[in-house]
Amino acid sequence: MDKPGVLFLDAEALYKELLRGVQMLCRADTQLVGITSGGAWLVERLQRDLKLPGKPGVISSAMHRDDFAKRGLANSAQTQLPFDVNGAHVLILDDVLYTGRTLRAVINELYDYGRPASVRLAVLVDRGGRELPVQPDFAAARVALGENQSLALARSEAGAFSFEVKSNG
Repeated sequence: MDKPGVLFLDAEALYKELLRGVQMLCRADTQLVGITSGGAWLVERLQRDLKLPGKPGVISSAMHRDDFAKRGLANSAQTQLPFDVNGAHVLILDDVLYTGRTLRAVINELYDYGRPASVRLAVLVDRGGRELPVQPDFAAARVALGENQSLALARSEAGAFSFEVKSNG
């Protein structure tokens, strides 16, 4: 039984909802790109579950972050886009959308590789709290968390998804 006031999100159930949403958003020529690290895990599994050919793209926000001087380069994966970005229809995937600052950095990174025909966004969880005018085209869930809390996707060795909620204060 859940304790009152404790957030419980079934990441595997939300993944199934995300899979449904991505199927609705994808065209035959859509390229999937996951934001490191949670989005990269999602896109890896989506590519397999949707039986799409090739490898999905992975994109890092590290080089375009507005807090780069404070954070530096994270130990996350580097950008790998195994397709020509020019004229491509790109679907960016992320685990949690919050302020929109990571997405702004990722779009800048994407445009360093070329000019896509379109860019859409699907997320596992939209937690609100935007600082920039950014909205997902699809969110499997919307939750409200306190400003002192963070939500992150975790992945077991077997590949199963779960969420970690942390207090930042």
